[in-house]
Amino acid sequence: MTRRDPPDLFAPYDESAQPAVPIEGYANTFRRNPARPPIPRPYTRTARTGPLDLSPKLKPGDDNLAVIAPGRIALGQLIHVSGRVLDEDGRGVPGAVVELWQANAAGRYFNPLDTRDAPLDPNFVGNGRTLTDREGRYAFFTIKPGAYPVPDSGRWWRPPHVHVSILGPSTLSRLVTQMYFSGEPLNAHDRLLNSLPDAAARPRLLARQIPPQEVEGEWLAFSWDIVLRGRHATPPAP
Repeated sequence: MTRRDPPDLFAPYDESAQPAVPIEGYANTFRRNPARPPIPRPYTRTARTGPLDLSPKLKPGDDNLAVIAPGRIALGQLIHVSGRVLDEDGRGVPGAVVELWQANAAGRYFNPLDTRDAPLDPNFVGNGRTLTDREGRYAFFTIKPGAYPVPDSGRWWRPPHVHVSILGPSTLSRLVTQMYFSGEPLNAHDRLLNSLPDAAARPRLLARQIPPQEVEGEWLAFSWDIVLRGRHATPPAP
């Protein structure tokens, strides 16, 4: 699989679509974000062109989070998530690595830091990755994650969501964000989703459910395109 040569110029980010951090009641945003403005630096060749080939990072089955081995199927609503990774001009980005990580159907992460009193699923680890094809298409099988309360936040619950990382054609197009599900009541109260100053940018983080009659399988399907840069870029999420 070959790539196009990466562009020499990148459209600036729309500041109104950048999350306003730190976020009250979410301690991680205080620890993970600098207190001072970043220092501007000129683009280097490394930032504009690398990494070029990330296919060795993948192995067969990485795109199926719902089945970790034959006969070992995760508990929960099976879903299929697909879409395209696009550049700022709307062209598909081939060879991009799309990584997912998420909570299980009970809203608990397979992580020692998550000690909440909710069940773990021995058949669900909750992370995976895939490579986009020549048209920038990607797809995953997984289960719909559950909602969960944020510790020490005043009883604020996070809606179902999936964390996403995209390694595109250059370091400058790296994106870490979250995918939400349309129609979830908790979306309106999520402090991360609503940290975007531009309300028109928030729907870019919502996956669209595909009508069940159009799905050839016993699962719910969702479509979500990811735009790496430019005016219509998918907003980052802390």
